[in-house]
Formats: sequence, C-alpha cells, structure tokens
Amino acid sequence: MKSDLTFQTFDLSPEILQAVKDKGYKQPSPIQAQAIPLVLQGKDLMAAAQTGTGKTAGFVLPILEKLSNTGKTPRREPVQPNQARVLILAPTRELAAQIGDSINDYGKNLSLRSCVVYGGVKINPQMMTLRRGVDILVATPGRLLDLYRQNAIKFQQCEILVLDEADRMLDLGFVDEIQQILDVLPSRRQNLMFSATFSDDIRKLARGILDQPVEISVSPRNTTAVTIKQWICPVDKKKKPALLAALIKDNHWQQVLVFCKTKKGADKLTRYLDGEGIKAAAIHGDKSQSVRSRALADFKQQKVQILIATDLAARGLDIEQLPQVVNFDLPTVAENYIHRIGRTGRAGMSGEAVSLVCADEFDLLTDIEHLIKSLLKRKLIDGFEPSHDVPESRLWRKPKKPKKPKKPKQTKSSQELSSSTQGASTKKKTTPKKAQPKKKYRAKSVSTSVSNSDGSRPPKRKFKQKKR
Repeated sequence: MKSDLTFQTFDLSPEILQAVKDKGYKQPSPIQAQAIPLVLQGKDLMAAAQTGTGKTAGFVLPILEKLSNTGKTPRREPVQPNQARVLILAPTRELAAQIGDSINDYGKNLSLRSCVVYGGVKINPQMMTLRRGVDILVATPGRLLDLYRQNAIKFQQCEILVLDEADRMLDLGFVDEIQQILDVLPSRRQNLMFSATFSDDIRKLARGILDQPVEISVSPRNTTAVTIKQWICPVDKKKKPALLAALIKDNHWQQVLVFCKTKKGADKLTRYLDGEGIKAAAIHGDKSQSVRSRALADFKQQKVQILIATDLAARGLDIEQLPQVVNFDLPTVAENYIHRIGRTGRAGMSGEAVSLVCADEFDLLTDIEHLIKSLLKRKLIDGFEPSHDVPESRLWRKPKKPKKPKKPKQTKSSQELSSSTQGASTKKKTTPKKAQPKKKYRAKSVSTSVSNSDGSRPPKRKFKQKKR
C-alpha cells in the first residue's frame, strides 16, 4: 500500500469521508485499497482477508457511495415496501450486528435506511421495520428465509449481494439455505464474496454465484498478525482454571477474551472465576440473544472483566484495543486458532495471545504450529509445572505414508467359490466322496419255502459261494 494513499483517492462523497474521519481512519487498509475501487466499478469480487483487516469497510463504504443520492451517482427511485436494495448475509448474530453498526457509523450523514435481522429474538419488530423498505438488509440465512416465507421481504429491487465470512457459512452448514436464497434473487445483480480462505468448497460455491469475478488476496494464507505476541503455558488439565485466575491477577489483566471448546465448559469456567472474585460472563449458542448482547456490551464497557466464548459465538466479535486473548482449550480445527487470536492486535494495535496446553492437546498444538509455520514460545508458571509434560514439537515431520488397504478375509463359502472359478483354467476338481468300508463277502444259507406232504420242512441245503 502506498504511503500517500488516502480515502479521498476513491472520490467518495463528502458525507462518507466525514464519517470515516470521525472514526479516526486516515489511510485505507490493503483490503480496502483493492476492494473499494472494484466494488465502485460494479464488478463481482472474490476477496480473501483475515479477520481484523478492515474488510467490512471494504464493502460497506463503496455500497453506501453507490446508494447515496449525490451528484456522483444516478438518482434512484425510492425503495418500495418490503424491498431491499442490498442484501448482506452473515453466519452469526454477532457478525450481523457488527456489520449493522459499521453501516450506521459510515452512513450516519446519509438518508439511507438499514436493518439487521437474525434469530433468537422476536420476528414481529423486524417485520414492522421491513414494511417501509430498506436500502441495506443485513441478515443471517435462517431468519431471512423465515421472513421471506411470511412475505415480509421481497427481492425485486435487490442490486447487490454480499456473502461475508463465506468459509464460516459452509462450516455451519448453510449451503442449502444459501441456495434457497439465491433462487429468489434477481439474476442481474452485483455479487461480493469475502472469506478467510479460498478452499475448494468456497470456489465451488463462488462458481454458482459470481459472474467473472476479480479475485484478490491481501494477506498470506494461514498467517497471524506480527503485532500479536503468542506463547503457551504447559499445564495439567485440572490446574487450568487456577492457572487462568493466577495469570489474570498477577498480570493485572483488565479485559480478556477466553475461548473454551464447549458450552458446558464455558459456563463451568465462568462460575469458577466468579468464585475467585473475577467478574466473568459467558456467551454461546444456548444463551438467548438478549443475554449475549448484554454480556458483550458489559465487556466492551469493562463492567465485565472476562468474556468466555465458544468459537461459534465469538465469530464476528469486534472489540477495539482488546489486549489479551486466552485459549483455555485449543481448537480442534487449527484454522480456528488464527480466527481466535485475530480478535486482538486489530488495525495495527499490539496484542497478546496465551494458550493453556495440557499433554492431551499435543497433537492439536502440533497442527497449529505447522499451520502457522512457527514454534510457539513456551513459558512455565511457578507452582503450575505439569506432572505430564507436553512433548517438545518440531516443524519438520516425515509425511505419513498412506496405509495399504487390507485384503478382506474370505469366508469358507468364498474360498470354495474362488477354487471353483479357478478350476476352469486348470483341472476340474471334484469333491471326494466319503470313503466307505469294503464289503466282506460271506456264504449265505438259502432255504426254500417248499414243505413236505406231512407238513415238515425238508432239511436245509447249503450252497457254497463260488470263487470268482
């Protein structure tokens, strides 16, 4: 990115430039520098960008410019009831809310209407908002389909479709919902897809949505920000809660985002920290949206010191100047490590990512280190030395040879079948009959049934067996 590149370079309207200035941004990030001109030109876009790179503004700013009724853009007709000009799909409620906040911040000087819809809350207020029509609709796939089935939203005026965090969409199994939404959208529209990675599944999805897209990538794949200090603490699994409490107290951490593997584990850790005098709150899929929103708001206002989340609930969290991220449990998918620690060190700020690792998680640790191509620094904490050591890892490892498929065991009937088929090329084999004992020939006495006149039987006549 050139040092003299500014937002004025994109020839945005004064209203938008003033909003950007109020946010404190002077120079666009690499993803913004490449995406904004392409979106303004009306081209389909496929962009790869890690979390914390400013990709939300990369599509929100040009969309606001295209919708604004200024001298630079053609004046549009008013949006009709139950219609939306722009549809932005997000995989989670938190990410949808974050995008909605960005639209409000950057478009505060424009006379545009926007709306955010997602599940977990009452649908009637959302239906009432959509009756007037909106310029920009941000939605999760499930709730959007519910509104469409109740005729609360129509898409005849839809001009732009945005899929944010497309890789997460696939991970959560939204493929069928996305296809249903695509079937009811106008065929002529501009399509924008943003994803952390370009996997084969993402490219397959893109082929069904994008029309001759421009592909951009602003950061190397599977890398972490250089502004994040990463290290791990080897510890036994049972001592993890006590170690986390000690790290928080000894280092005077005031705002920490902690990742747990399960919802039950997040709730259990929250209760433990509360018992230690550390105010904590948990957010995950089993919590209602009002509880999740209140916990996040309290955390941002530092009313809550520790926010404990699962991977699903944490996707889309945007917390300015978050200093610490702790992996209480290592993720089962190595790529999620990058998304987790990307919550700190955003927008060039410094951050710290700590992982509590037990011996059972060595394979997960190895996968992460091979993904980021770097060995994580280890630090033992006095009083928490593990009884079960975490083995030393190394980046180089011999690739595993694929196992040869085992031959299926033949049953007796299959062996007989195979032997019978082979007999056609060789001699015909017949099953031997059961050996019978040889017969011994003995002389038999023969008697006649003839009687004498007095009724007595004549003497028996014996015949000798002739020798053969």
